[in-house]
Amino acid sequence: MKIKRWIYDWVPLIGILFCFLYLNRAVIDVAYTDYIRLINAYLPDVWNPQKFFVADVLTRIPLNYVERIVNVTFFGYNTVVEMALGVLGLGASAWVLASYCKKQQFSLGWYLSLMFLLFGLNKWEMLTNGTGWVHFAAFACFYYHYTVLDRVYRQEARPHDKLRMCLLPFAITLGVAGPYCAVYSAVLILACLWTMGLRLQRAKSFRAVRTQLGEWLLYLLCALLPLLLYMWSNAHTVEEHAGAVDASLVDTLLEQPLFFVQFFFSSFASTVLGDECIRQICQEDGQIVLLGVFVVACYVFALVLNLRYRLYERTLLPLLLLAAGGMNHVLILLSRWIFMNVDYGMSSRYALQFQVGIFGILLTFACLKERVRKTVPRRVLFGVAVCITAVFLAGNSYTGWKEWEKAPYRKNNLIEKREAALRYEEWSDEELETIFQYKKGPEQIRRALGILKENHWNVFRE
Repeated sequence: MKIKRWIYDWVPLIGILFCFLYLNRAVIDVAYTDYIRLINAYLPDVWNPQKFFVADVLTRIPLNYVERIVNVTFFGYNTVVEMALGVLGLGASAWVLASYCKKQQFSLGWYLSLMFLLFGLNKWEMLTNGTGWVHFAAFACFYYHYTVLDRVYRQEARPHDKLRMCLLPFAITLGVAGPYCAVYSAVLILACLWTMGLRLQRAKSFRAVRTQLGEWLLYLLCALLPLLLYMWSNAHTVEEHAGAVDASLVDTLLEQPLFFVQFFFSSFASTVLGDECIRQICQEDGQIVLLGVFVVACYVFALVLNLRYRLYERTLLPLLLLAAGGMNHVLILLSRWIFMNVDYGMSSRYALQFQVGIFGILLTFACLKERVRKTVPRRVLFGVAVCITAVFLAGNSYTGWKEWEKAPYRKNNLIEKREAALRYEEWSDEELETIFQYKKGPEQIRRALGILKENHWNVFRE
């Protein structure tokens, strides 16, 4: 028993150390691509309130401003510091889910499978891009709020859980979540509606559940209000999409319906094999679509299990994660189809969002043991669950292995960028855009590197 507790408590730390080893193998401190835009927008005066108090401040994730001040003041704008914060955010997600699994007394097999996928290198693009560090923190907050909701739903609330249900949506949506708040808020709203419906269905009279319905209605309003505030702030945002097509969704859907089908299922396929590996194994687009169909079938299978065996009576979290994962795929389709590139939906940058649904599938399997009492159905369902999990573990193992091999090459590429940054005045416009992977004007690159050089930050630190 003590060994089992030790594993639950220490596996997240092992995962964090593994990710730090990967970063040490794959990255160095150098500003390029997204950092060019951020440097020009917020540096050198990170304390300037005019850069903070803008109309769309809630869309810019206020927590980023605090981190940026700390990074500039104490670390000379070090990109690796932000990557390390991303790993710690991933670790926070692991500890939240570990605490939940330990409380539910899930077997170590399902727990270790979950942790293996959580720390997988299929999300390498997020891990190696420090600008996205806060998104790891956001998902840790999502998981935490979902577990609090699950306790309140099961009427096993801890002290202050009901207060947390009211305050967390404001703190998370307006301070940490950024664009990810759409799915997060939608899941909360659906969970509140689901719970109120169940309470009404089981109650003998409305008066018997009036207090409970009032509480869940309050939780629903607390989820909705910060979302509306975010949407109001987002209305002041001017978005630029380089390479986007100038056509409406409806027109494009009517002209090329198969593109949307392929994009949608390919995004599901990326949860098994990473974006760079899937093209090596699946030679044809049809094979990728079939793999995506398999993952969608896994979603449906997990959903049926939750409903057929009423797993939601024990815990609501698997259903919440299934809903969040599915909505993330839809969100990426609706927001990224404009680039008319099927591979865009398989990008590693979305692995953090897509893996949520896979966690829901695994947690559903972990709940089956006590709910399925007949011997034959239990063996069949357990066998199917093990096979499905093995597919995800095998695909993510292969992706992680290939990414570990590529890590030194990524580091060498960054070393070349660092050397180029130190001599940025010598490069032509075309060379600058190619080296620093920023296509919005070479003058923007020169300006950003000039700010770093003048203040002795990043690659120009003594």
